[in-house]
Amino acid sequence: MLIPTDLASFLELIGQHGDAAYSLIFAYAASHSLLFTLFAGYAAHAGAFSFWPLVFVCWTGSFLGDVVRFWIGMRFGTRWLGSFPRLQRAVETAARLAGRHAIWMILTHRYPHGIRGVAGFAYGMSDIGWRVFLFLNFFAAGLWAVAIVSAGYAFGQVSAKLMDDVSSALGIGMLVAFLGLSWVLSKKLERVAERG
Repeated sequence: MLIPTDLASFLELIGQHGDAAYSLIFAYAASHSLLFTLFAGYAAHAGAFSFWPLVFVCWTGSFLGDVVRFWIGMRFGTRWLGSFPRLQRAVETAARLAGRHAIWMILTHRYPHGIRGVAGFAYGMSDIGWRVFLFLNFFAAGLWAVAIVSAGYAFGQVSAKLMDDVSSALGIGMLVAFLGLSWVLSKKLERVAERG
């Protein structure tokens, strides 16, 4: 089966290609893709992933993704952003926030959508040292991985109970609604962070 046509087939495909699926989740965690990590938690409940190895993969990907962005920000500063005005504005917003609230930013930047991918660059351009950044980033990446994978896993438990009584289409609809709600909430957090 090349293209799964329903959720059960998709989860079975993930289970059959475990190493590749974990590698894909690692890459998405490195880019802080919240929705894929939530879905991975859901898939762990369904048996397509193992819970703790998934948390480890997400933790490592998130941590290393920010380490690379921190290094780029430290090494190249804003020189490379001239061609990307939208990205430059986002990095400048994150840099302002990091200047005022460095510890809280490092601990929470993975959750709001717009800040997630650019904060590491801003930290590298700030006065935050490597040791402080690595320590806080390691802790925050672990917290994020456990929280998001657990949220997806918990959603899987709730929807599995409901799917026993109703059709599979409702379960898929609930998954889409859950991911959509998560996206809307992350956008609202992004706006709050930009105002802060």
